Amino acid sequence: MSEQGQYAVRMRLDKWLWVARFFKTRSLARQAIEKGQVLVDGQRPKGSREIAAGDVLQVQQGFDRKTVTVLGLAEQRGPASVAQALYREDEESIRLREEKAAQRRAQQLSAPVSDHRPNKRERRQWQALSDLLNE
Repeated sequence: MSEQGQYAVRMRLDKWLWVARFFKTRSLARQAIEKGQVLVDGQRPKGSREIAAGDVLQVQQGFDRKTVTVLGLAEQRGPASVAQALYREDEESIRLREEKAAQRRAQQLSAPVSDHRPNKRERRQWQALSDLLNE
């Protein structure tokens, strides 16, 4: 990999996701890539795919899907402030993420309060409802 000072020209996708602090470990980043939770320019990549500045990534983290543009690459994982400088999230992505978060908060407030722990059937019904709402 050719370098210009501290920064590389190209970098493995799984390593970049770890350096940019989307995932705690490279193995978690690789697992997310394998599950299809990360797209590069709209296509499902391999973890070894090399990315460069200007690539557009879609990253699914829990309930949130972020669309980010790669601004830079760094060889080492650093503080969060440095990691946040490596990418820019799209305005549309931020808006959609905030709307979905507000919907989840409203849903939690309107959920019936029960006087007992949910049983297996109730947990499955709740999970099925959550899956439908998050599609």
